[in-house]
Amino acid sequence: MGVVVVTYASASTVEACLFRLLAARDVARVIVIDNASPDDTAARVQHMAQRDPRLSLVRNDDNRGFAAACNQGATAVAQPWVAFVNPDAYVERDTLSRLVAHAVSRAGAGLLGVELVNEEGEVDLASRRADPSLRDQLSGLGRRENLYLGADPALKLQPVEAVSGAVMLLPTGLYVRLGGMDEGYRLHAEDLDLCRRVREAGYEVVVANDLRVTHVRGVSSRSRPVWVEWQKHRGLWRYFSKFEARETPGWLRPVLWCGVWMHFALASLRAGWRARSGRAAAPLQ
Repeated sequence: MGVVVVTYASASTVEACLFRLLAARDVARVIVIDNASPDDTAARVQHMAQRDPRLSLVRNDDNRGFAAACNQGATAVAQPWVAFVNPDAYVERDTLSRLVAHAVSRAGAGLLGVELVNEEGEVDLASRRADPSLRDQLSGLGRRENLYLGADPALKLQPVEAVSGAVMLLPTGLYVRLGGMDEGYRLHAEDLDLCRRVREAGYEVVVANDLRVTHVRGVSSRSRPVWVEWQKHRGLWRYFSKFEARETPGWLRPVLWCGVWMHFALASLRAGWRARSGRAAAPLQ
């Protein structure tokens, strides 16, 4: 299989991620697309690439966005399977090979994810997700509990509506047929969009409940919290416009639009405050 890793300011985790990928079974190629990292992420990747010909680095002159970089990397994959792995996700030696085996054994499986956990072993609820709905968010006063699906212990492969984009596996041919990820998303919701289009094409989206991957969340995003919030809300509105707007009464659309951007304002204030508090609490070097 081929693996695509998109990096931006990922110096603190990228070497650990790539070390594990290059040690993984059945990984024939790892392609890193660096979106103009301001730190030494690319230099670290290049140093590793000099020691392993399976690893290659493409450095973009600007930040093209996650979806565009994923598509850029996927064009270089000649293997029948393509995996997308975040630079802060740490796979085990047999994680991806077992995921491929699951895919082969499951007729109709189009996109597969895994259970993600943080460094303390706590399960990331985004591992198993339902499609987001702005209308449901409005009626539920912003509560998101219904977006997250628990694990079904009776199922090794659990059908869901969406998985987290931190680790995803697809047949390369299906990814190409779907046109890859929607490059209109810069960051966030592109994975939800892809999962939905996989299902609309007649395939299943499933989570391998017997596979766990440690995910150190948000490493690339910590330096730009307000920008990240902007992209989250922009992506949510794009998703709504593609999949939900047609079924939404005309009078309700501006209400939802106002709700999204009011929520962005509040979320940005919280994110900015957390970032300032974190800097203030950081020890002197």
